[in-house]
Parts: sequence; structure tokens; C-alpha cells
Amino acid sequence: MRVIEVPFCFYPDPVGGTEVYVEALSRYLQQQGVEVLIAAPGEVNQSYLYNQLRVRRYAISSKVENLRQIYGEGDRQAVLEFSRILETEQPDLLHLHAFTSGVSLGLVQAAKERKIPVVFTYHTPTVSCLRGTLMQWGTDICDGKVDLKTCSQCTLQGLGLDRTSAKAIASLSPQVGRWLGNLNLQGGAWTALRMTELVSLRHTVLHTLLSEVDHIVAVCDWVKHVLLVNHVPAKKITVIRQGLCHDLPEKAKSSQKYPQATLNIAFLGRLDPAKGIDILIKALAAVPQLAVCLDIYGISQASDTYLQELQTMAAKDPRITFKLPVPPEKVMSTLTNYDLLAVPSQCLETGPMVVLEAFAAGVPVIGSNLGGIAELVESEVNGILVEPNSVEDWSQAINRLCQDRQALMRLRAGIESPQKMAAVATHMQSIYRFASNWALGNNV
Repeated sequence: MRVIEVPFCFYPDPVGGTEVYVEALSRYLQQQGVEVLIAAPGEVNQSYLYNQLRVRRYAISSKVENLRQIYGEGDRQAVLEFSRILETEQPDLLHLHAFTSGVSLGLVQAAKERKIPVVFTYHTPTVSCLRGTLMQWGTDICDGKVDLKTCSQCTLQGLGLDRTSAKAIASLSPQVGRWLGNLNLQGGAWTALRMTELVSLRHTVLHTLLSEVDHIVAVCDWVKHVLLVNHVPAKKITVIRQGLCHDLPEKAKSSQKYPQATLNIAFLGRLDPAKGIDILIKALAAVPQLAVCLDIYGISQASDTYLQELQTMAAKDPRITFKLPVPPEKVMSTLTNYDLLAVPSQCLETGPMVVLEAFAAGVPVIGSNLGGIAELVESEVNGILVEPNSVEDWSQAINRLCQDRQALMRLRAGIESPQKMAAVATHMQSIYRFASNWALGNNV
């Protein structure tokens, strides 16, 4: 079987968890006899090898001419260049791992024109949530059902408008936005005034995407719920949780942990407000007497404003250290040096992968009682779940583990080894066969 895997971007560019997942899945699929090509948007067309995987980058437009490309139809040049890849590669199946301007509905339709079955994996809330968090008003868990008025209000408030203004603008007809869009008015207030049109476009292409793909992989239970409330048939959805992308080094496996005088906590991930590092720093500031060490292995974004804010918050606390990001293959060995992994996310995660890596390293997790974290962490068994935005709850949980180190040992004993990506690849092959048969049936 020849399969094309399509993530949002790929190495050597800066990557996120989805790309780490795609690289590992592709590697294991290839070991199991599947011929894999990774195709990802890029600045120019190019071909190269990465870890013995074939990679083709297809060029996207250097400039967005109209917001409708982002919210609706997608990048036309990307579709054209990707269609050429389909022509030359002649895959048996297409597997999308993103839904963006560069990985758009147009790619699905290009495959469908050639009778190529398509599988889609929902990796992050950005697939169906324009705010990108599935937290309504930034504070409440959303049920995930897309609704023009509700989503427009929430998106506008997330962009900085107060609720009253957001609700007022969200009451505008999409026709107003279409009229402004035809005049190519965008940016600032114009974008806000066009929001109902743009949200309507996004919802239309989302529903079309979910309808046209042959099968959908949900990486956790809440994703399946979101798909179901948006009328995706249950038989079209399979939950396949993430697996470990790398093996834990033998040396790290044999290491034995004993309670130390200082509670060593690690955070690994993006330096983004949605990841909640500021909550963690505030929680430590509330208990200055505790013997705690927090090391933040942060991946900085294009803008380092948030990093500067965090550094300012932590400047007077010598217990907090900012460190360079850890390469994916070294995450587990790094975690073996810590007593606890902190995952203070303020949004719905589909993993995150680092929780599995912590468990593989024998490290309990203290995490937000949200989404995928709450699905992986069993509170008081292999970790502690905390109310996401409560500094007091985080402080109390950390204080408790500092005072009762035997509790930490009990949590460590409750950890079970997570599945590996090899198992995910085996399961994915069955999905590929099912999707191919489904597509064949639909084309008859």
C-alpha cells in the first residue's frame, strides 16, 4: 500500500506534537511494509529524505489575498501543487493530519477526483474551533457543537473584544461580511465586521470535509464527542490514542527513584498562554517556603512576549529555571531526572504526548482536569488532576506532594506503561483497509 501522510508542516522546520506523531507513525508504517510519503506545505517545492522517510514539500502562496482563503476555500496554489504530487505518486490512500489553508478541503477533493480514499485525523481543537481551545469565552469547556452566532461571539472575544461588542457584531448577517469581502476590506475592524461571514465559511468547509473523507481518527474520547455532536456518523469514527514515538533508553529504565529533599518538577511544551505556565509560576509564588525546583523547557513562538512575561513573573524566584527545549527523542530520558511532570493547560488537549512520555519514564503527572489530560491521568492513581485556572488548587496540590513524599511514591507505583506507536501503526493499517473498502463501495 502507498500512503501519503499530510501534516501542517515538517522537519527541518520547527514542529509540534502532530508532526512528531506523523514522523513516528510513518516510520513504523514503513517498517510494517507500507510505502509512505510525507507531503507538507512549504515555501517552495522540494524533495528530501528525513530519517529514511521520503518528504515532499509543496509550495503555498507567499501572500494571502483574501481572508476567505484562510477561513474557507484554502490556498489555491497549495491545491495545484499537491495535485501534481498526487499525479506523480499515485497513492492508494491519503491521510490528512491538519485542516488549514495549506491542508484544505481542496486536497480532499483533489484526491476524490482521482478516486483516492481519504482518512482524516483530528489532532487539535483548531480543526473545529476558531478560537483554537474549545474553551467558550476562554473559561468554560465548550460542547464542541459549531454554531454561527455562538462561535462568532467567542472568536471575537478571543481576539480582544469585550463580550457586549462581540455579541453585537456576531448578530450581523453574513451578507454584510460578504459585501465587505467583495470590496476586499480586511484587517482590524473590517475583519471583525466580517466575522459572521468568515465563521460561516469555516463551518461550511468543515462540514464538507467531515462528510467527504472516508474515515476519521479521533485521538481521544472528547474528540469523538465533538464529531458526534456535529452529526458525523459513529461508524465513520475510530478512537486511536497516541502512542510513544521513541523508546526509553535502557540506562534510564534501570534508574531507581527515591524521595529527595527537593520536589523536582518539569514543564515541557510551547510557551503559550493556552499551556498555562503562568498559573504554575503563580502557584509556586504562593508557597515560597516549599523546597521545589521547577524547570521550564519551553518552545518559544514567533513572538516572545509571553516568554518575557513569564520571565518577569519568575525573576524573584530562584526555584524556577528556564531551559532550552528538549529534542523529541530525549524527552523521556530528561523526564527521568524529575519527580513530577506539570501540565497546566488551559485548553482541551488531545494528548498531550508528554503525558505518555512521563508515564514511560515512571514519572507521575500533575495536570489540569481537562480534555485529554483527564482521560490519561487517573487522579490519585498515576497523578493528580487540578482545576485548570485555580492558582490556589495548584499551590495546595504541590504543597501536599512536598509534605507527603510517600504519596508521590504511591502515584509512581500506579503508573502503567503506555502503548507504543508500533501498535498505533498496526491499528492504522486496519483503518486504511476499511477506508479503502468504504471508498470502493461508495464509488460503485
